[in-house]
Amino acid sequence: MFSVTGLNGASSNGSIKVKDAGLTGMITLRGDLKSPVIAKVIKIVTGTNIPDQRQCVSTSKGATAWMSPDELLVMVDYESVDATIAKMEKSLLGVHSLIVNVSDARAVFELTGGSIRDVISKGSPADMSSKILPVGEVRRTRIAQLAVAFWFTSDTTARLVCFRSVAGYVMDWLENASEKGSEVGFH
Repeated sequence: MFSVTGLNGASSNGSIKVKDAGLTGMITLRGDLKSPVIAKVIKIVTGTNIPDQRQCVSTSKGATAWMSPDELLVMVDYESVDATIAKMEKSLLGVHSLIVNVSDARAVFELTGGSIRDVISKGSPADMSSKILPVGEVRRTRIAQLAVAFWFTSDTTARLVCFRSVAGYVMDWLENASEKGSEVGFH
């Protein structure tokens, strides 16, 4: 089977670079985030601890993003998702939890440049100031009325996740919002 992203490698250069981040293994895990068993499983599959509220933590092995009081987004290599889920299900047998492969239901964008906060602020109600949204903090919000989640991995790079079905629209929106000459000077 040959898998492709919803954006098929698309990229755009404006005031920021917007790029299809490629196939990303994504697993939704719901359960009691205070459970030591869940914490142990997360450590095994990603090398991370359970992140604090609204945080995303990563290692070379994977990443874990806090999505709600009972939900994590676990990110691993796309090719290892099935094996990771099998490992998680075995380790969480008897523990109240839900594990779902959402890899092919999501699109992931890589945003690069000094104007990311400006661009996103054009269509999101989220406070984009670096004091309110520091590096590593996850924000679940909307862009142009579409559900998205994003976090900064540095001052000039961010990841944005949306539903695959609207990836083309989000790409077009980001490309338009980052058109050179349309800067708003947010920061």
